[in-house]
This record gives sequence, structure tokens and C-alpha cells, in this order.
Amino acid sequence: MKIKKNKVSPRQKMINLMYVLLMAMLALNVSSDVLNGFNLVDESLTKSTINASEQNRAMYDVLKSSMEQNPEKVREWFNRAQLVKDMSDSLYNLADQLKVSIAKKADGADADYNNLENREDLEASTQVMLAPGIGRGMELYNAINNYRESILEMVTDSVQRQIIINNFSTEVPRKNISLRKNWQEYHFENMPAIAAITLLTKLQNDVRYAEGEVLHTLTNSIDLGDVRVNQIRALVIPNSKNVVRGNEFTAQIILAAVDSTQRPEIFIGDEKLTTENGYYSKQCNTTGDYTLNGYLMVNDGSGIASRYDFTQNYTVVEPTATVSASLMNVLYAGFENPLSISVPGVPAKNISASIAKGKGSLKSDGKDGFIIIPSQVGEDINIEVTATNETGRRQSMGQYTFRVRQLPNPTPFIEYKDKDGNTQRYGGGAPFSKQALMSTDGIVAAIDDGLLNIGFKVLSFETVFYDNMGNAIPEVSNGALFSTRQKDMFRKLSRGKRFYISHVKAIGPDNVERLLPTSLEVIIN
Repeated sequence: MKIKKNKVSPRQKMINLMYVLLMAMLALNVSSDVLNGFNLVDESLTKSTINASEQNRAMYDVLKSSMEQNPEKVREWFNRAQLVKDMSDSLYNLADQLKVSIAKKADGADADYNNLENREDLEASTQVMLAPGIGRGMELYNAINNYRESILEMVTDSVQRQIIINNFSTEVPRKNISLRKNWQEYHFENMPAIAAITLLTKLQNDVRYAEGEVLHTLTNSIDLGDVRVNQIRALVIPNSKNVVRGNEFTAQIILAAVDSTQRPEIFIGDEKLTTENGYYSKQCNTTGDYTLNGYLMVNDGSGIASRYDFTQNYTVVEPTATVSASLMNVLYAGFENPLSISVPGVPAKNISASIAKGKGSLKSDGKDGFIIIPSQVGEDINIEVTATNETGRRQSMGQYTFRVRQLPNPTPFIEYKDKDGNTQRYGGGAPFSKQALMSTDGIVAAIDDGLLNIGFKVLSFETVFYDNMGNAIPEVSNGALFSTRQKDMFRKLSRGKRFYISHVKAIGPDNVERLLPTSLEVIIN
């Protein structure tokens, strides 16, 4: 069928031509920007690769130095590091060879891939990597796979392993553009020369990163800290510098930064110490200040024996303990008094205490202290302290006497919530909000003097109001709560009026019921 074409005016032809020309110019600008971007990325990756190579070289130097100092310990890890270096250099050099080949295809025999002229060349990478029979794409693909699997065998950290897997993945992304393409075709077919070179530079950077991660793992495995030392000192580590008379002074004598492959000889005075791991002990039966002197003999790297002197002071003291009430200088009957007991040089778990039968109870607070509840007011109570030393021997640390008193009377309060929802206590004498009074259910009683904060149970109380004639109108509470009649009287109070809370009966944790001698004056605001 013959297709009839519409006639195009000269003006329309001119517009179409200008549109095509504009699109071509835009394409050239975008292409130039993209190519410049590849140059910037390649330069940044090259600098990062150089830095990583310098860091890796420093770690190889440390391994080599350590190998020379202690080959027995370092040899296995040094050999592994050399294997990593050979594998990494092999893949790195292959990538470098391919960069040179692509640059020569694009610019000729004198090409420099760091200063590529025909950056947009689409044929150079295709010919070098994918040319039938001579393309090196499959060689690079296999080299990356082999390197990845070999490196992963030496890395245990899960995060590092995943980074290496991602960096050296040869899987083709599942996108429309990658359909029917293998890995080498996806990365190098019709790829601008500068883009292909940048891709290979990234591969070199990934190689140095993976190499560095493995080197860190290897150096940590041999604990190079005990090889790279610049000072050797003899140390005495006592279990305690203060020894209770009758107990032993125990200390460990070691060589600082000691190598487990070299065992020093230890001498106390001129007598050789034969115990394992340098432990030394001596029975201490007399109080006073003492000094432990001796020296260590150890062979250095050249096989020459070196001497290192040591000295350690310690003190033998009489059996003693420190016992103090945590809150006060006396103990209160019927009340759980916190008690702290300590013995110098003895951990809290090895300290025990007891009191005579019938005097009350004494028990651990579940932490590092004790709870004592005396039963009789006015009688002193004796606390016997016992400590267990490192050898399991129990020793009395003395008796400590405390006076026993009855809990003092509490003070009545009206508890209420302030505007921020915090609990406050009104003790009388100052104006008190009628709104706060009406929102309160009753009163409380407590010893609240900044040192003690002991609550009491209120059993009953009275409120006393005065009418206009000055007559007192008492009202009885409902236990610790305001009664209905008391609440009704509150509603009738105006600003400036006052009433009194008195005859408060309360019972404390000692189960002693008492009538409080104090009254609470409430002034309505």
C-alpha cells in the first residue's frame, strides 16, 4: 500500500533540525560530565588504595619483626600472612595489567591509564575483555571467585565476611539491562574506557581492604602485645598488703610482659622459689612492717641471662573489724536497723556476725550488709564478728557493743499532691490550701528528720474546730481517714480559719502503740 506523506513546511523543517541539534548538544554535555565524574572517582579510589597498601605494608613489617623475635610463636601466622600477600598481589597485578591493556587499546602504545585521552572509547574494554579466543574477562571472573573463597577461610567476623562477599560478588544483577549477559559482558561490553578502568581500580581497592582485614585478624591471633615491649620489670602481686596476725602473706611474683614460652627463675633472697606460676607464701605471726626482696633470672632473645630485682613492702596487723550502724549511733528495738561490717583485707562475703540468743535477730541484707532487730529496750547488745581468710580458716575479729533504744515518737502530717503530682507533707503552722485539704483522705505519722524516714500506722485522731463564740467542736476520725463530719466541717472553713489535729494514736514497726504528744495546727489559705 502506498503511504501518503504530509508535506512539511520549511519552518517546521527548521524547527525539527534545531531540536535534533539541541538534543545532540545535550548528549555531548552529559557524556562529558559523566566521563569527568569517572575520572574523579578513579583518582579517589587510587588514593584510598595507596593508603591501604601503606597500612598493610606496616603490618607486614610488624609481623616480620615479631617473627625474628619469637619464631616459635609467630611462624604459623607469618606464613599465613605471606600467603595472603601473594594472593592479593596476584589479583591486584592482574587488574593492573587489564587497565594497561584497555588504555593502550584506546590511546595507543604510549597510553597512560591515569591520563586517558579517549575516555569515551567504547571498543577498548570490549576487545580486551570479550574478544573471542583472546578476551580476558573469564580469567578475571575466575580470579575474583578464587580470591573471595580463599580470603573468607581466614576471616571469622560475620560483618567483615559479608563486606568481602559483597565486594567480590560475581553475580549479575537481576535487571532488564543485564538479561542474557554474563558477569564480564555486563561490566565491560560497550563500556567507556574510563569506566572500565575505574571499575578495575575499585577492584584493586577492595583487594587491599580485604588483605588488611585478614592481616588484622592474624596479628590479633598471636597477641603481639607480649612481643612488642620496650620495658621489662619484675612485679610482686600480693593478695593483700595488710595481713591479720596468724594469717599468711601471699603474693604472686611475675615478670611484666612475660612470654609463656620462657619461664624465669625466681629467688627470694638467695633461695630459689620452686612453686608453680611464681606463688609465694609465708606465715605471719608477729605484727609490724616487712619487706620482701628477691630477683628474677630470665634469658633474653640472644640467650644471655638477665637479672631483675624486686621489692615489696607489707604490714602485719592485729585482728580488727569496723562495725557501724548505717543510719545512727544506737540501735532501735523492734526496728530493722541497717548494719555495715567490714574487715581490712577480707571480702564482704567472707564476713559473718552473730548476737546472743534472746537478744533479737541478725541476718544478711542480701548484699554486703546486715539487718539487726534488737528485742529489748534498754539492754546493750553485743555483736560477734568472724572472718574467713583465703585458706578457709575462720578467725574471730572481736565483739562490738551497741545501746538499744525505743523508737522516738513520730510527727503527724497531712500528705497531699502538689501541682506537679509530687507527694508533699504538711506539718502545720503555715497556710494550707483548702483545695489540697479537700483532696486528702486523712493523715499519716512518721519519723522524718532528714536522717530517719520511718512510717507509723495511724489508729485514730481528733479534729478540733472553734465556732464564732469560741466554743470547741471536737470530731473523731475514721481510723487514719477523715470522717464524713470532719469533711463537712472543712467545707465550711473560710480563709484565715484554723483547726487542730490532736490525740493522734499510732503504732510503729516495733508494735508499740503510743499517743502522740504533739498537735497539728492547720491554717486555711
